[in-house]
Amino acid sequence: MRILFMGTPDFAVPSLEALVAAGHDVCGVFTQPDKPKNRGMKLLPTPVKVCAQAHGIPVFQPVKLRDGTALAQIQELAPELIVVAAYGRILPDDILAAPPRGCINVHSSLLPKYRGAAPINWAVLNGDSETGVTIMHMAHDLDAGDIIDQAATPIDPDETVVSLHDRLAQMGAELLVKVVADIAAGTAARTPQEHDKATLAPMLSRELSPMDFTRPARELHNQVRGLIPWPAAVTELGGSRCKVFSTSVLDAHTDAAPGAILAAGKEGIQVACGGGTVLRIDELQADGGRRMKAADYLRGHPIPVG
Repeated sequence: MRILFMGTPDFAVPSLEALVAAGHDVCGVFTQPDKPKNRGMKLLPTPVKVCAQAHGIPVFQPVKLRDGTALAQIQELAPELIVVAAYGRILPDDILAAPPRGCINVHSSLLPKYRGAAPINWAVLNGDSETGVTIMHMAHDLDAGDIIDQAATPIDPDETVVSLHDRLAQMGAELLVKVVADIAAGTAARTPQEHDKATLAPMLSRELSPMDFTRPARELHNQVRGLIPWPAAVTELGGSRCKVFSTSVLDAHTDAAPGAILAAGKEGIQVACGGGTVLRIDELQADGGRRMKAADYLRGHPIPVG
């Protein structure tokens, strides 16, 4: 099938690779404009752009989608189908209507749960035991289109958003190839979403970072593993602000006040949390420092117990 692919970050790369490997004619790729990154503020291509160029696929990076330029490019490419995976832009109605077989989206949740920009993070932040991927027809409203197919996966209670992201990216790619084949054969399902069950997964912000130790240890553990690598959970230890990258929920109970340091040594930093629960900080990064094991941090920054 002749397909126009739209995507930007690492999550979208396996889907593009899968379409190419399946023998589809990917006639072009739309991706976000290059952005300056790192200390030198050098313009860097998106992961999808790098992938497309490696396969010799024409790349388009429109700044706007509503001035008619992007639509004209799409009409010239004449795709049968548009596939979107984490493009990061909302498609206007005239683009949604352009390809004869429509536009489909690879979304990293089990819709209608977690519509929006950060579904993987919110599944972890909320301590969900399961999530998945959805391939859906795109509609005017965000992530509200009819479902074609879904695939689910369990979330380990200690799994970080990083490993879950990578697994869902591969699952989405595999499911996408199946769905495109079904569309080509005219056998693809179309199931309307239960809109009254929809929940949102808004963009992340630094407002989510501060750790409140009056909350139970499990909720704080979910916060840590759900905010990696950005914006990261943050706390203050011994007067220094630290990002927290790894924690463990201990099978222990304490009568100490939330936030009290119960132990600080080679096993990490144990902190009293809400409900008498205990969280151990295993890996952190102080402002201006490097990421390290908590035990290594304590060698140069001793923290008194209590």
